[in-house]
Amino acid sequence: MSVEKGSLSIHSENIFPIIKKWLYSDHDIFVRELISNGSDAITKLKKLATMGEVDLPSDEAYKIVVRYDEKADTLTFTDNGIGLTAEEVKKYINQIAFSAAEDFLNTYKDKSDKEQIIAHFGLGFYSSFMVAEQVTIHTLSHAKGATPALWRCDGGTEFELEPGTRNTRGTEITLHISEDGQSFLNEYTLRQTINKYCGFMPYEIYLTVVGKEPAKDAEGNVIIEEPKPLNTTLPLYAKSPSDCTDEDYKTFYRSTFNDFKEPLFWIHLNMDYPFNLKGILYFPKLGSEFDTIEGQIKLYNSQVFVADNIKEVIPEFLLLLKGVIDCPDLPLNVSRSFLQNDGFVRKISNYISKKVADKLTGLYKTERESFEGFWDDISPFIKFGGLKDEKFYEGVASIYLYKTLNDKYVTLDEYLESAKDKHTNKVFYITDALQQAQYIKLFKSHDLDALHLTHSIDQPFISLLESKKEGVSFARIDADVNEHLKDIETLSEEDKTLAVEKLVALFKESLNLDAIELKLESMKTEDLSAMVVLSEESSRMQDMMRMYGMPGMDTNMFKTETTLILNSKHSLVKHLIENEDADHETRKLICEHLYDLAMLSHAPLSAEAMTKFISRSNLLMLKLI
Repeated sequence: MSVEKGSLSIHSENIFPIIKKWLYSDHDIFVRELISNGSDAITKLKKLATMGEVDLPSDEAYKIVVRYDEKADTLTFTDNGIGLTAEEVKKYINQIAFSAAEDFLNTYKDKSDKEQIIAHFGLGFYSSFMVAEQVTIHTLSHAKGATPALWRCDGGTEFELEPGTRNTRGTEITLHISEDGQSFLNEYTLRQTINKYCGFMPYEIYLTVVGKEPAKDAEGNVIIEEPKPLNTTLPLYAKSPSDCTDEDYKTFYRSTFNDFKEPLFWIHLNMDYPFNLKGILYFPKLGSEFDTIEGQIKLYNSQVFVADNIKEVIPEFLLLLKGVIDCPDLPLNVSRSFLQNDGFVRKISNYISKKVADKLTGLYKTERESFEGFWDDISPFIKFGGLKDEKFYEGVASIYLYKTLNDKYVTLDEYLESAKDKHTNKVFYITDALQQAQYIKLFKSHDLDALHLTHSIDQPFISLLESKKEGVSFARIDADVNEHLKDIETLSEEDKTLAVEKLVALFKESLNLDAIELKLESMKTEDLSAMVVLSEESSRMQDMMRMYGMPGMDTNMFKTETTLILNSKHSLVKHLIENEDADHETRKLICEHLYDLAMLSHAPLSAEAMTKFISRSNLLMLKLI
């Protein structure tokens, strides 16, 4: 068989259903696409006027009108833009994916670049067939002597094109809504959709409802209402930061995110080179650590909404924030809904990350007191950023703050400097101020300090710090008995060894444990009878399991991992050591009670252990009578 070569044949009757059904993931996209086309038509007209190729009245009011006719089951999108001739309809509408916007840009690319053309692919118009069984276009070109054109198509591959009757410049697209699009024959749905996608469009957008009963006053008189645009043509992020007040930023935040808690602060992004990017990122005030999942970054392209939380553009850790970013240079795919894989996108992401790092560093250096005031709210964001982005960590490494036991905020270097005479390069921390209260009391009474690391993000962040800070290690406050808490030992080594052996035997019998690690230490305080220390490795595992909600977090799980420290200065411990002939059952009760009191510093007792603890407490008190 001889080799045969040729071209693949693409039939419109095959590709058209794909465009209608699968090009866009959300059917409401047609509203965005048709309004965007109207916006482009106006922009093209203004561009021609700027270049002196068309004369327009100085008071020309540009607008886009969406008209809903409930009785006719139609939606109509009208603009007073550049319009089309019959030949242009054939070229840009009948030839699928031939973009009028792209053709216009290529023609005038060297003459003016001041205003952005939104569409580029020539497919947006066809999104209308996702909800319409028939679409008509009435259009009249701006060109002198142009005649109006009427185009009609029922969603198949056949169309009709004939002279029209429109007598004003612009285009009117009417959708005869199909069964699939009935949900859009609703004023509220239309308003919501327009606000979602086109809330910041550069030209005013109006919605009119045909046949709607006019509002009346108490006496039955019709109230004449001035039509109001649904959008803001110059959103705050598009303005210069110097033209925006604090109240402007707060108002924009409330209206955009329906969040009436004031943001802590914000970052206004405004860049023209090497790419065009504007936006505002807000650091919200958190009510609890679970609020961190409620971030929302709205991504726009030339004031047209694209999507929320596009991780290719927005650094992952900033998705915890709220904000708006508009970048006309985004390399969108054909449906204008998702980004193409492009190295350029990474540059945008890196820029955003750097601007946030610069802003935070500036606040720390110039307004440290204010910075400390909202550090607890923003620290999860900043720590997560350090974990996810190496460059971001390098940019903010020196401004991470930590709250001490005395509620002061210090950097890690400041903490290490203040503690250098007590524990070189050792960083003590707490994860639960309530559970670790006795250790905190011990530390404070001996002028020792520790850091609050109580958020779920802190465990992985500790590991990051240890990898970055050479020679620095972290230890939970209950991981061991600090040397500064110990006193001079009064027992000889021989007596201490013998005492430990006897105590181990007694505790084993009392607690029914196969093995128990027990130490006898002379503490500086006589108030503390016993304490449990958990190795740093075990305590981190405990915290991680708790963070992920894993079961089995009762005290029994850690009995083989813990060390029981008995204070040889405490009267109860002395009694156990010195009075072997005392009532054996009472001694066993004391052992159980000392152990439970020590374990309570780690976590609540299990239901069974707590029941025994209460019963034993009553029994011991009865012995005092």
